Amino acid sequence: MNGAVLFRAAVLISLLLIPVMQAADSKQTEPAPIPTQITTAKKVFVANAGGDERWYDDPIFNGGPERAYNEFYAAMKSGGRYEIVGTPADADLLFEIGLTAPMVSGVGARGDSLAVKPYDPQFRLVIRDAKTNALLWVFTEHVQWAILQGNRDKNFEQTLARIVSDVQRLSAPSPTPADNAKP
Repeated sequence: MNGAVLFRAAVLISLLLIPVMQAADSKQTEPAPIPTQITTAKKVFVANAGGDERWYDDPIFNGGPERAYNEFYAAMKSGGRYEIVGTPADADLLFEIGLTAPMVSGVGARGDSLAVKPYDPQFRLVIRDAKTNALLWVFTEHVQWAILQGNRDKNFEQTLARIVSDVQRLSAPSPTPADNAKP
């Protein structure tokens, strides 16, 4: 009989804690500030961080190993938010763009099926303060795997566009309370 009483008490306590746990889950924390260097920077230096270029003989993507750097550089230059400079000493921020394609291991990684995902290609963008070399922000975006070369290249472009969009969103000026009050 003691076991039944203890069980009922445990169930009752659990039921009483549900609203408390839901209230804790509904708390929204204030967003952490974006480093001032990112929102105030005018000039950036774009560096090629390279990556796992294991596809020289059998490329995963067309365009060669510098494709990620070249396309990211062009997108940042045409974006108009930052002036691209030729040396890190002239920059406010350092952008390091890289593309890696580590092999997938474990479940689904065997090469005996067309549907397997043998690689996990991903862009990684590191943003550093040019004066201190302090790490300020990092983005990683995974490229959706595809069997056909044309689809892999299309997915490459879409993922690169997401990285550029991530930078644009991050570097956009935050609305002030006065901006939010405007009709």
